[in-house]
Amino acid sequence: MAEDPSTTDPGPPAGRVQTAIAVGAVLAIAAHLTWRAVEPDSRIGAVRPADWPLLVALALGGGYLVLGLLGRLVRGQFGSDLLAGISIVTSVLLGEYLAGALVVLMLSGGEALEGYAVRRASSALAALARRMPSVAHRSRNGAVEDVPLHDVVVADLVIVFPHETCPVDGTVTDGHGTMDESYLTGEPYLLAKAPGSAVLSGAINGAAALTVRAERLAVDSRYAKIMRVMRESEQRRPALRRLGDKLGAWYTPFAVAVALAAWAASGDPVRFLAVLVVATPCPLLIAIPVAIIGTVSLAARRGIVIRDPAVLEVIDSCRVAIFDKTGTLTYGRPALVELLPLDGFAREEVLQLTASLERYSRHPLAGAILDAARADRVRLLEPADISEPPGRGLVGTVGGKSVRVTGRTKLTAEHPDLAGLLPATAGGLECVVLVDGTLAATLRFRDRPRDDGKPFVAHLGAKHGFERVLLVSGDREEEVRYLADAVGITEVHAGQSPEQKVEIARRETATARTVFVGDGINDAPALTACTVGLAFGQNSEVTAEAAGAVILDGSLRRVDELLHLGQRLRVIALQSAVGGIVLSVAGMAAAAFGVLPPVAGAVMQEVIDVAAVLNALRAAFPPRTLTDF
Repeated sequence: MAEDPSTTDPGPPAGRVQTAIAVGAVLAIAAHLTWRAVEPDSRIGAVRPADWPLLVALALGGGYLVLGLLGRLVRGQFGSDLLAGISIVTSVLLGEYLAGALVVLMLSGGEALEGYAVRRASSALAALARRMPSVAHRSRNGAVEDVPLHDVVVADLVIVFPHETCPVDGTVTDGHGTMDESYLTGEPYLLAKAPGSAVLSGAINGAAALTVRAERLAVDSRYAKIMRVMRESEQRRPALRRLGDKLGAWYTPFAVAVALAAWAASGDPVRFLAVLVVATPCPLLIAIPVAIIGTVSLAARRGIVIRDPAVLEVIDSCRVAIFDKTGTLTYGRPALVELLPLDGFAREEVLQLTASLERYSRHPLAGAILDAARADRVRLLEPADISEPPGRGLVGTVGGKSVRVTGRTKLTAEHPDLAGLLPATAGGLECVVLVDGTLAATLRFRDRPRDDGKPFVAHLGAKHGFERVLLVSGDREEEVRYLADAVGITEVHAGQSPEQKVEIARRETATARTVFVGDGINDAPALTACTVGLAFGQNSEVTAEAAGAVILDGSLRRVDELLHLGQRLRVIALQSAVGGIVLSVAGMAAAAFGVLPPVAGAVMQEVIDVAAVLNALRAAFPPRTLTDF
């Protein structure tokens, strides 16, 4: 597209840098201890040959970490890792290089684990751009040429070949086929396209080539608008305050205060360092990431891909659930919900004649008719003389009877006298069937609600503390109301564009933590705007990239499991973090009274870390049950 969809350069992969620093610290400590064993040196406070590996680790690794912490401090961001930064600087000033190197190892090791859990393949905007073609097949004077998309102007004719993504908003001028616009509009159906039909950029073409007259420039297309909203949403993504930072907000000043008091009371600055080293909040820096990684792994085994581990820490505190309609609380495909036969025709007979004919049709509703016939165990007959002339629908001979399947509008335009025989219009799609020229039945189709939708919606409030559940959809009012009534949702917003969905998401997120569940490209900006975005199924790479988590099999049961995983992670993380902090406070007291020197304090902190990490590892093992739904 003419507009550059790329985001800012994410810079070097932080997880790899942290891993390199941790490995470097381990090697430096090992080299130092080996050198000390070979050439014992009892001098204190001076630079010895054995200290050079530690100084290199402190200069390179420690310098990198401290600069990063200073940058965050300037931006007004600080958490539990600030203590580690102070300890590194103090250890260098006091010549306690081994203690400083141990702190570098603790800090970089924890951040490397977090980076491993948080690493993502690509951005949502990049996925959105990849999905859109960069060239269009422009037709001029009977010749077709490939041109850059930004060269297409209004009134150009563009050929959309089978199964391609439509590059422009426009109108079909030649060809008959179908397009899947569900990612963009929320409509769950393949929509028939014929000359005069409007098409949207980003829609997926069916099996027939279509000629489209461009009605807008690429930069003004529907798809471009979604990209702009997506970019704005990513820039305004809610900042999630992590559990470690919350605990560190009070623990850090407490530990600094104890260290200063120990220095003031003893007059020995080494006491200050000793307290800070043992106070370094490694249960926050290491145990919490270990619990997160374990939970991410367990979720993956359950068919839940965690793209942003922060969602695991906050999803249990969300109080507003926002659902898109298509593919989340519905199955995302049309189903035959009513067959209304007229006098003289039986339901089974009409279904048999219609399904027998439709199995040779490419019409978007043919599959729903065949599914209904299979469910009713209807025996299909072999049709003859099948044709699908433009504007007339599907016609053929089945069991010696002439059968025609067409639309209400087409039929009443040809035979106005039949309008009075048809039932009143209702939501969803419909077609009419004529047998031997006589009106036989009306068939109605809807995107069927999931069987477990209503109990799941009720379960959200009863078991997970959700105070409100909203249904937000780009679909028509009657369709959205039909689903809302079926699943027990009272707050309904129908006919919403991606821009309007984002506004609703932002408004709700401003007052409470929110979860948005959607499965189409038109949901991607709203997924980004909410506290937690859940992508349902694997229909769209763009939606998956924008979401914090992806429910691969599109199951409401998996959503409940994710909620329980969040609850469980929070419990295990708090056990590890708070338990480790309590032990650290005991060590701080010993260091303040001179019982623990800096290196011994660092060793004690490592023992505390092991205990906290062992508890955190429980997160990777499945409990007896992960759902109560």
